Amino acid sequence: MTNEQPAETYTVEELVAVNPYNPDILNDLEVFVNEQVSSQTYNLDANLSLLRLYQFEPERLSVQIVARILVKALMAMPAPDFSLCLFLIPEHVQMEEQFKTLIVLSHYLETGRFRQFWDEASKNRNILEVVPGFEQAIQRYAIHVLSLTYQKVPRPVLAEAINIEGLALDKFMEYHAANSGWVIEKGGHSQLIVLPRNEFNHPELKKNSADTVPFEHITRIFPVLS
Repeated sequence: MTNEQPAETYTVEELVAVNPYNPDILNDLEVFVNEQVSSQTYNLDANLSLLRLYQFEPERLSVQIVARILVKALMAMPAPDFSLCLFLIPEHVQMEEQFKTLIVLSHYLETGRFRQFWDEASKNRNILEVVPGFEQAIQRYAIHVLSLTYQKVPRPVLAEAINIEGLALDKFMEYHAANSGWVIEKGGHSQLIVLPRNEFNHPELKKNSADTVPFEHITRIFPVLS
């Protein structure tokens, strides 16, 4: 009597790493997209692999899955994931209304037009709200953009960028004052939020490239110059 060896099981990540172009893993990758949505996790490589497989087998393309991939990619900004995914989606699919909407939303985010973004997003909740955490991810991105350009952000500018007002904004600011190094100041008729210093809102913090050259490298250069 022979003992049968149990079949080896692999994670989706392992399957993608071994052979990302194997059409047999297409269904697993679709399930994995839904798992990313429900567990609020993210795996760009797996999603790109699925989009490539759809290119080879367009009849198996799921519009719902592609939409979820693109929403998750938007949530990863400022990473260029949305453009990477869009490049693999056929043009005729991109022309569908929900994808045209997502492309417009990505443009608003890339150009920092947050008021227009939130206005458009509010009209398309059916596309966006199926992915938990979307609003919070965009708020994080908006704060990231503000931190690149502002040392002190007026409260109305922050409110518009993250789409929060009133008491909810007060609580939001209090949370970040306690956890993110924000300082709240009174500025005329409104509050100012002092953001943590970085090399973008305080250029003097940016290291000169010469500062990053190790001393031993400089000593090697001198003999060459002489």
